[in-house]
Order: sequence, then C-alpha cells, then structure tokens
Amino acid sequence: MMRNSNKHKIILAALLATCTMMAFSCTKEDSKNAECDMLSAWVEGEAYEQYFLKPSDMRVDNISSTATAIVFTVRSIEELPTEVPVYFALTDGATVTPGSGSLQDFTHGPVVYTVTSEDGENQRQYTVEFKQPDTPVGSSYTYSFEGVDSVSSGAYAYHVFYELGSNGDSNYIWASGNQGVALVHNNWRPSQFPTRSVDDGYRGKGVCLSTQDAGDLGRMMGKPLAAGNLFIGTFDISQLLSSALKCTVFGTPVSQEPVTLSGYYKYQPGEVFTDAQMNPVEGRTDEAHIYAVFFRNQNEQGESISLHGDDVQTSPYIVKRVQIASLPATDEWTRFEASFEGDDADAALLAALGYSMTIVFSASKSGATFEGAIGSTLYIDEVTVTFKN
Repeated sequence: MMRNSNKHKIILAALLATCTMMAFSCTKEDSKNAECDMLSAWVEGEAYEQYFLKPSDMRVDNISSTATAIVFTVRSIEELPTEVPVYFALTDGATVTPGSGSLQDFTHGPVVYTVTSEDGENQRQYTVEFKQPDTPVGSSYTYSFEGVDSVSSGAYAYHVFYELGSNGDSNYIWASGNQGVALVHNNWRPSQFPTRSVDDGYRGKGVCLSTQDAGDLGRMMGKPLAAGNLFIGTFDISQLLSSALKCTVFGTPVSQEPVTLSGYYKYQPGEVFTDAQMNPVEGRTDEAHIYAVFFRNQNEQGESISLHGDDVQTSPYIVKRVQIASLPATDEWTRFEASFEGDDADAALLAALGYSMTIVFSASKSGATFEGAIGSTLYIDEVTVTFKN
C-alpha cells in the first residue's frame, strides 16, 4: 500500500511540474512585448568618422517615443559613401527591417525602417536621413530666440532653443547646462532653471540666464553653483562627473566668415561673489560673459576637432574670436557690438564646411569653474552676426 502511495505522489508531482511548465510557457507567450520603438541609432567604425563633423554626430540617443524621423549630420552628402551601416537599439524583443547594421544608400534621401514588436501585433515606421548642416546664408543672421521647446522627464521640465532652417526644419544648435541641473533639481519647472525663455525680450521672446544654488547634491559633487548659460553646440552629460569642462561641446559648421557680433542685453550681478567652495570673496563683483569663436573643425589629418570648456579660449585651431569687453549692470535693454579679430579663413576649407562657430553667453564669467554670485541675471535677445561678403 505504501509503494502505491509513493508511486501516486511521484506521478502527481510530475503532473504538477508539467502543468507549471505549461503555465509558465503560456504566460511567457502571452507576455510578449507589444512595444516597437527605436531607442538609439548610430554609425560605428573609424572608417566613417571622416564623413562626420565630430564623433558625437555618429550617434542619436534618447529618441523620443513620439519621434519618427532620425537625422545624422554629415559634412557633405556628395562625399558620403553609397553604403553606410546604421545600427539600432530597440525595445525588448522588437525587430527592424531593413536589419540593424545593414548597408544602405542615404545619398538620395531618407531610408524607411519598420520596427515590429515582439508580439508581432504592432509596427512603427522611422525615416533615417543624413543631412548637411543648414548654415546661415546672407550678409548677416539674427538669432531671435523665438524657437522654444520643453524637455521633460518625470517631474522636471526645462527649455531648449532652436533655429528654423531654410527648409522649415527645427535646428537645435543651442545648448545649456539645464540637463545637468535636472540631475540635482529633478522637480523643477522651466521658470526655475538657470536657462529659460521669457516673453518680454527686446523684441518678442528673449532668454534669461541666472546663476543659482546647485543644492546639497551639487555641493557634494563639488559643483555648488549653476550659472545660467547658453551656447551654440551640445551638452555631453556623460562627462559631468569625470570632467565637467568636457560637457560643453562648442560649435556648429558655418560656410561664411564672421565679421561682427552684436545684440541686446540686460544684466544685474548677484550680491555675494563666492569661490568654488562657496566662500565669499571680498571686493569681487560677478560679471556677465558674451563671446564668440570661429575655429577649424578638422585637423591637418582631416580628423574632427571639437572645442570644450577647457580649450574654447586657447585651442590652436581658433582662427578668429570676439569678446564683449564690458557689460555694465543695467535694467534697460542695451546694445552691444564688437568685431572678430584674427586670421582670414581659407576659402576652399570654408566652402567645404571646415570651420565652425560658437557664441557663448553666461550670467557668471567664471561659472565654468563654479565661481560667481547666486542671483546674477543676464537677459539676451536679437543677437546678430555679420559675415564677410
């Protein structure tokens, strides 16, 4: 009787195990992912770097869940190979057609990719395009800061600025330190961030830059101040902890040689100037900073060159620069103007987009080294660059 009982128990255990495995299998089958999003896209390989202005242009990360167009910026469409592999990171289990890393021809326009969810029920189409920079054309170009979007995640949101290209596209050539500030103030709204849009500019909208306390977490990271800044380029947040000055990647290509920089500003310094340890510095008053740099974006070997916070004033690849010497405190919109000084550009290299330009604004001149005065506030608007005919 005992033997039969044990036999029955073994059979029952086997049945339960089989049912459990079947149930798990069914659950796994039923829980296949229904998402079909592209998360990142990139071109890899040293052989392709020469076609991009800088290595960071070879990647497009943090693709929005609502985006359907992915754009890579290259020096020249004419020089781009007819076979380029683009790789993708997709939501779990999703597949893409044409395949990730397959060789495609982008010289005749966008290529359409279709992403299919793991469960096979959903699809999304993306266009992937390679484009040359949309550079200013004409004897002058005015940055009016009317193009404003918001970037949000969770509880925070901050402003980003863009220029409208000749074809109506939004060119996000402007960057700021707002992305880094969001790490220490993850519940702030746009009006609280150091760099933000305001409705009462000199004409239409303008930009407000203010130096702010980075909070306890900022102090722990050795970065107690967040100076409001805005510059032409990109912000590489991956460098924030290891080398903060490398976060700012300056410049976008231009096809003309700059001559003058002008615009309108208002400025008031904060009450107490402090050093990088938040110690008050007697007798020192905060200063605003406005300057521009025109530089070669490739070296003698044709390799891409980018300027960062540690060499934007000293790089040997700088050709011309301009700095607004004095920005007195004022509550009224006040015009500034100065001329670029330096060497002439090489015409052939200029035509090949071998030069880049950045314009930089900061509420605290020494904000990059976390020195300044909390409360320093700079407003800017209608910034114009004239170019050599």
